[in-house]
Amino acid sequence: MRVQGKQMCIGNGTVITLGEKNRVIHNGAVLVKEGVIEAVGTTAALKRRARGAAFIDAKGGVIMPGFINTHMHLYSTFARGLSPKPPPPVKFVEILERLWWPLDRALNMDDIAYSALVPLIDCIKNGTTTIVDHHESQGYQKNCLDPIENALRQTGIRGCLCLGVSDRYGKGREGIEENIRFIRKTQAEHEKGNDLVSGMFGLHALFTVEEGTLKESVAAAEDLGVGIHVHMAEDRADQLVNQKKYGKSVVRRIAKAGGLGPLSLAIHCVHVNAAEMEILGDSGTPVVHNPQSNMNNAVGVAPVLQMLEKGITVGLGTDGMTSNMRDEVRVANILHKLARKDPRVFFVESCQLLLQNNPAIASLYFNRPLGVLRSGAYADVIILDYDPPTPLNEATFLGHFLFGLCGARVNTTVVNGRVLMRDGELLTVDEKKIAARSRELARAFWNRF
Repeated sequence: MRVQGKQMCIGNGTVITLGEKNRVIHNGAVLVKEGVIEAVGTTAALKRRARGAAFIDAKGGVIMPGFINTHMHLYSTFARGLSPKPPPPVKFVEILERLWWPLDRALNMDDIAYSALVPLIDCIKNGTTTIVDHHESQGYQKNCLDPIENALRQTGIRGCLCLGVSDRYGKGREGIEENIRFIRKTQAEHEKGNDLVSGMFGLHALFTVEEGTLKESVAAAEDLGVGIHVHMAEDRADQLVNQKKYGKSVVRRIAKAGGLGPLSLAIHCVHVNAAEMEILGDSGTPVVHNPQSNMNNAVGVAPVLQMLEKGITVGLGTDGMTSNMRDEVRVANILHKLARKDPRVFFVESCQLLLQNNPAIASLYFNRPLGVLRSGAYADVIILDYDPPTPLNEATFLGHFLFGLCGARVNTTVVNGRVLMRDGELLTVDEKKIAARSRELARAFWNRF
């Protein structure tokens, strides 16, 4: 549902604006035109302002910005139910060698398309309206980002895509060329005012990237005006291999190559020291924390509090574990309390990562602000079924968010002014048909794996 040239009003709910000055507007509404927010206010005032506008009734629910995932792996879908190659992996690198690397080497074009469609449907159902995806398909790299782009446009989810360049199979040059091709393609679309899909330059992790490939990738990214999206110090093995082979830690190696900066993303950073944090902070490079993945792989707990203290913008990702950012933020809150053995920490910080830092990061990759309900921002809006049992206002919002809204049902999802789900009904895709085709493809894929 999207009527070109006409307005849409989403109202009769409690509006949570987020942004620098979060406002809670009871009986509030959001007025949308051509995919952009025109105004935010009371339902009565905006209805008077836009007579005849299509009206979406929140029915007393909560109206707020859609959630953003700053590190996703859509391609991981076909791993559901798939066992790693024997023997069972014990160390992190063994998990890569026996599950993820064989998986991404076996993907074909149809697999990539459907492994994207399934979690994007989950995004719609869970109110995740923007993702920053890091793709891997070493067996199929040429034009591999196109089926993911098509899946984004079909479902309606906003996304920034890249391919993780790696030399582990001798295909670094091919990966570089795919990133360059896709970034140029999306930049041409941006010039036309169409930026539902963006591109950046991906690197797998530096322990699988040779020096020549690293330098060439950084030079290409700089020439294109984009950042580098790279896994960094997720496990100690990344640090040890880089130190042994190149005489530098991961952070120092990419810093020397010129790959850090505000447009880049340093993913995980579980095993970075204080000096490396200083380098990340001085360069303005955002870090993305993925607590559920780090716990699942038993690689450790990222020093997020120290990073925040040093002024690093730390965002929140899922690393492909889920499309539900509310699951991730609740785990982040609990994990750091446990790690510090201090129940006072990370309540505010966990919300900051998701609700403040993720919008700041993702907004750099698109033409308008994301993650906020205000005039001029993209109309990426969700409605949740939530009737607060205690007073809901600016002072109490975070408590309601973590312990109420995180468990509430998302009933309506709007991206770029397009209604993707209304009252729980998906409007852009046939979920049953996609799931059935995905199962067919997965059977053949598992045989190849």
